[in-house]
Amino acid sequence: MSKNILLTSLIMVFSFISEAQIKKDDQLFIELKKQDSIFFEKAFNQCDLDYLEKHIANDLKFYHDQSGFQDKKSFLENTRKYICSNQMQKPIRKVNANSLELFKLSNDGVLYGVIQKGVHNFYLREANKDDMWTSTAKFTHVWLKKNEDWVLAEALSYDHQSPDINSTNLNNIEKLLEKSNVPAMGLGIIENGKLTKVEVYGTLDKIQKAPYNTIFKVASLTKPVFALTVLKLIDAGLLKMDEPLHQYWIDPEIKNDKRYKKLTPYLVLTHQTGFPNWRYLTNEKKLHFQFEPGTKYQYSGEGFEYLRKAIEIKLNKTLEELAQQYVFKPIGMHDTHFWWDNKVDEERYAQNYDDKGNTIDNKKYFEANAAANLLTTVEDYGSFIAYLTNGAQLSSSLFNEIIKQQTKLRDNDFFGLGWEILTGFSNDEYCLIHTGKDPGVSTLAVFFPKTKNGYLIFLNGDNVNEIYENVLNNKVYLGNELWDKR
Repeated sequence: MSKNILLTSLIMVFSFISEAQIKKDDQLFIELKKQDSIFFEKAFNQCDLDYLEKHIANDLKFYHDQSGFQDKKSFLENTRKYICSNQMQKPIRKVNANSLELFKLSNDGVLYGVIQKGVHNFYLREANKDDMWTSTAKFTHVWLKKNEDWVLAEALSYDHQSPDINSTNLNNIEKLLEKSNVPAMGLGIIENGKLTKVEVYGTLDKIQKAPYNTIFKVASLTKPVFALTVLKLIDAGLLKMDEPLHQYWIDPEIKNDKRYKKLTPYLVLTHQTGFPNWRYLTNEKKLHFQFEPGTKYQYSGEGFEYLRKAIEIKLNKTLEELAQQYVFKPIGMHDTHFWWDNKVDEERYAQNYDDKGNTIDNKKYFEANAAANLLTTVEDYGSFIAYLTNGAQLSSSLFNEIIKQQTKLRDNDFFGLGWEILTGFSNDEYCLIHTGKDPGVSTLAVFFPKTKNGYLIFLNGDNVNEIYENVLNNKVYLGNELWDKR
């Protein structure tokens, strides 16, 4: 197809479908928004050329208003030569998400592709410097559906403009990270049940740029993963919510306190075991009941570990095996680990820092903990949150128990199964929320069951309040209202 024929065809397409633009809350729009985000982050920004080659059509046609026409072979060669050859001066592409438009391509009512239009900005990334904005352009992409995936078939990048010289400031987020002595931030956005944005800012260690698939330690965000694993076992009939745990495990330190007979999965997931958070934080340095199980809420990592041990003994399987079968594999969480096994890519790990910006020694763990130490990426955990917003493939009755107010903490604040529940948002919204905090680790995960919106924030430092304030008030759904509830 000649250039003139292609351009004429596109003009004709847009003239006929001007009334058929896909709404921004449509599942297809959200899916292609995510496709744009992941495709360009991996292929262009991170230079994963194997990924690029697999996700462009064999007969790719690329039109650029300054560098001419390229087929697949020349496009790959030019990407390798001009985009990926010098990591010390690396071009970076970022889309203006608000500019995106989408149009269906169908044949006899069957969807076979889409046309995506928008505006993208280009930056130059240099070591030990902030990204410098170099140009802005419009784009039109034709994506074709291949089995369950999308491939880029035709692309136009045009109307390249130099940015306003007064607008070439440093990225505000990265400025804030530097000011706060927090080297890296991961941000995932879920819209209408789909992970639509994955962004990673800053550096791994104040030197190396943090990649798209940076591995973060997420502390207590481990607990929701374990909680879902437990609920999957209940849904499969392998465990009961009110099953006495003493049939399988009694901690030696409480064997003389018969209250252990009251412990069940329900009391653990709602934090009503009566245990302290961690025994080593108590004066006694031993596990003990601080109140009668089931009478009130008290956050406890010990409870989650107690339940892990009971389940592993009952089912003769490790937490790693169970989570892989019931959570990681169904969701596609291929980059999530309970401990530092040999599959963890240490070169992608976000080193941890205290509030002064000093490095915190990386203490590695080599066994699973149900309550802490999970290693994961924004994409993996964002997919986990999106899975939850869509019911997590649980029975509706069991999923409703997750979002049910099981115990009251204070006004507009409750606990469900594995998640805190905050109410009182605009439009009668409520959210499920969990945080994670360890030295050099600050994490947050939130989702709104009514609208299926959500987000997660991963930070590898301690001085995080100003960062949270900025992101919650400017980047995420009802984040300003959540910030006001702090």
